Amino acid sequence: MDNASTATGSPWHEGELTLQRSVGAVEMMVGVGQRQMSRTWMPDQHREFYAQLPFVVLGAVDPQGDVWATLRTGQPGFMNSPDPQTLHIDFAPQPDDPAQAGMNAGDAIGLLGIELHTRRRNRMNGTIVRRLDHGVDITVRQAYGNCPRYINLRQYRFVDVQESEALELTVADPLVRRLVTAADSFHVATYVERDGERQIDASHRGGKPGFVRMDEAGTLTIPDFSGNLFFNTLGNIQLNPRAGLLFIDFATGDLVQMTGSAEVLLDSPEIAAFQGAERLWRFTPQRIVLRRAAIPLRWDDQADGDSPNSSMTGSWEQAAERLQAEAMRTRWRALRVARIVDESPNIRSFYLEATDGVGLPGFDAGQHLPVRVALQGQAAAVIRTYSVSSAPSDDFLRISVKRDGSVSSHLHDRVQVGDEIEVRAPQGHFIVQATERRPLVLLAAGVGVTPLLSMLREVVYQGLRINRMRPVWMVQSARTVADLAFREEIDALVARSGGKVRVLRMVSQPPVGADAGKGYEAEGRIDIELLKQWLPLNDYDYYLCGPGSFTQALYDGLRGLRIPDDRIHAETFGPSTLVRDVEISLPAVQQVPAASEPVKVLFATSAKEGRWEPGNGTLLELAEARGLSPEFSCRGGSCGTCKTRMTRGQVHYLNTPAMPLAQDEVLICCAVPAQGSETLVLEV
Repeated sequence: MDNASTATGSPWHEGELTLQRSVGAVEMMVGVGQRQMSRTWMPDQHREFYAQLPFVVLGAVDPQGDVWATLRTGQPGFMNSPDPQTLHIDFAPQPDDPAQAGMNAGDAIGLLGIELHTRRRNRMNGTIVRRLDHGVDITVRQAYGNCPRYINLRQYRFVDVQESEALELTVADPLVRRLVTAADSFHVATYVERDGERQIDASHRGGKPGFVRMDEAGTLTIPDFSGNLFFNTLGNIQLNPRAGLLFIDFATGDLVQMTGSAEVLLDSPEIAAFQGAERLWRFTPQRIVLRRAAIPLRWDDQADGDSPNSSMTGSWEQAAERLQAEAMRTRWRALRVARIVDESPNIRSFYLEATDGVGLPGFDAGQHLPVRVALQGQAAAVIRTYSVSSAPSDDFLRISVKRDGSVSSHLHDRVQVGDEIEVRAPQGHFIVQATERRPLVLLAAGVGVTPLLSMLREVVYQGLRINRMRPVWMVQSARTVADLAFREEIDALVARSGGKVRVLRMVSQPPVGADAGKGYEAEGRIDIELLKQWLPLNDYDYYLCGPGSFTQALYDGLRGLRIPDDRIHAETFGPSTLVRDVEISLPAVQQVPAASEPVKVLFATSAKEGRWEPGNGTLLELAEARGLSPEFSCRGGSCGTCKTRMTRGQVHYLNTPAMPLAQDEVLICCAVPAQGSETLVLEV
């Protein structure tokens, strides 16, 4: 049957639309809703699927308005579809099941057909039209397919079951807590009243074991991961905060059924801390029923059957550690060097791990890590920033350092596995939105590949997590073939991307003779002509990282092609040197001219004063002349290490900062007092 009924309005109710709006998916889901949610019949493949299942998940509402999730089982064939609008389920009444009271003729019902040994599942909701001693007939109201993510593979078997036992329990019961907190999946039923009809939904939720947190009061907190954007369950909760949960003990056939109240959390620091979570929801049980050996089915875990999507998510323990680390963002911490890898003749990677019981600092792909080291012969520690080459989704923190300068040489020559390095949380505004739909172009020269590798790792991770990969074109250039760092790692990411990532390697000093053309695809340097030849005609976001001359030339060339300024993101090594074409793109920030008269500067934190004279250097240099040691790294407005709060006065920037600043923030490494500031007050 290939004709669906025509919907008179949106197939989505306001609760579902609210959550679709929160992720910008309303327009995209209009067509999906018309094709799937408006279907009042079952395709033949759904009818055949239900007929081969040994169990089905049902959602029902009892006379008190409480919603319950439950199971019904039988040998394959206990469900059948005599016509596309009807599903028959053959089962006897189960008086000890609290959902049974909502399974009478005329009652609405929700249904989930799920095959754990294949990860297939389909959903349906409808109305019971006939209640029979041997089962029910259900008229279809909605029937649609569902994604297979977060389902662990399990093979079922039937067993002989003695008479089951039903008990009313409380949240304090250890059996309840054990089953809930160890679960890697559960089922949930919700419902709404719409257009005078009750619509019940039954759904599956999965994650790593322990993804459901149960606090001392018995409240459950559950991360909500990327799905099909239907938001049937959470949309229902938005309009009707009632839910029924079902936990299965796959080894014993025990069922724990809960009914209670629920709420959706869209704004909580725990969302960002729990890897893979896009929102959270809470459930407070009001009644709990344990039914021992309630079903004649047992499931055995299949080898290599863990859901790949679940494996990409975090845990509550990890989330707690990340929240602790977030509270310590401004502090220096000692991280242990767990591993050192040479990526090329002059680039070395340092893998860092926490040993203080606090998680690794969180960051965005592309940011840099402030590092503080004590160099031999120097009284004061020196701060430098190095791009993070790992991704926020990785379980490790990695910087990849080119031997260039005293601090970099110190890391290369003296730091060994087991040593500690002082770091602060990553910072910077050279970041990427990994789930953006617009294709991405990454252009790297030399060690400029490090932040772009972080971006590429995150794009591939997020693409696999949400089942939609952002297309990426990456050009990596270096002096020689040996200098093309991270070859195997990048190739592995290309392989995982399913054709969505393309890489072009270039060398400016190609080998001669028999090795010519090996290990690279093009000779020379990245320029606009290369991009015009290699990139398909499209609308891209460009990310450039390398020496100042490299980024400036590419930026100017892209602007010459009328690429908007806000589509070109660049980071240079050392001082911020990129001159942007702001006259065409964005209005220039109007600066107050530098002061032409002496200005008194009060360093409030240290209770010292200084007198700045025109031509005497920056505020950082004035602070150093007064014996102070403010933190800094680049001295050019690029890294943000010297950011300081200013409570009085105005400043003029000698170099335009590479990052946005609040009104009361100033980068003292490239700032001087502005005209009209008789006194400048800095928290130094």
